[in-house]
Amino acid sequence: MYFGNYGWMYALTIGLQGFCAWHSFKRGTQQKWIWIIVFLPLVGSVVYLFSEVFSRGDVQQVQAGVSAIINPSGHIKKLQERLRFADTFQNRILLADAYFNAGMLAEAVEIYEYSLQGNFAENEHVLTQLCMAYTSQGQYSKAVEAGRRVAATPQFARSRAHIAYAQALAGNGQAAAAEAEFKKMAGKYANFEARYQYGQFLLQQQRPAEALHIWRQLVEEGAHLSSIEKREAKAWVNAARQALKTNTVA
Repeated sequence: MYFGNYGWMYALTIGLQGFCAWHSFKRGTQQKWIWIIVFLPLVGSVVYLFSEVFSRGDVQQVQAGVSAIINPSGHIKKLQERLRFADTFQNRILLADAYFNAGMLAEAVEIYEYSLQGNFAENEHVLTQLCMAYTSQGQYSKAVEAGRRVAATPQFARSRAHIAYAQALAGNGQAAAAEAEFKKMAGKYANFEARYQYGQFLLQQQRPAEALHIWRQLVEEGAHLSSIEKREAKAWVNAARQALKTNTVA
């Protein structure tokens, strides 16, 4: 084949070119852009995307995200400087989130706690972040309190904070309440992380047969997921597979 190992690049270019031409036609800007897109397929399409599809805010968000991944310490320093310049709720939380993502939980918690005041005393994002941070620190009573304050919100049901809340209940000696929360997240072909952690909870409760049953389900379901779903669930399916190897029922 003429394109050899570069067939994927050709297909990507054609796909971009087709999308840009369609988008330009829908917006009525084809007279301005169509020749650039046709005769400069890759370059023209990229220029079109950044000129007509992505907003300035989108580009800035992408740049910030890439910067945070490649150079997290530099990203944190920029956010620290921004906070010193303007001590706003938004700037505090951006810095706290960066600390949280970098594993600097003590620093994150300090800012989150300070920010829960005035109009932001019941801020959902801050409370969910605190629930997860407290659980990771083993501060289970505080995690339970934070989780309870947002448990009724629609976003909480399928969030990682919900998993942390269930774990905190277990760590706080409230096993029945913890299991009730885990069961809310136990739907088939979904919530793989929550169900894996439910198995861990059951193992800690001396119920290995039930834990193994859940992990087997995860492995079996993993084989029937779409390619996108498999990527999202891969880590937890693999963790379940490993747990099955290292745990047995006497």
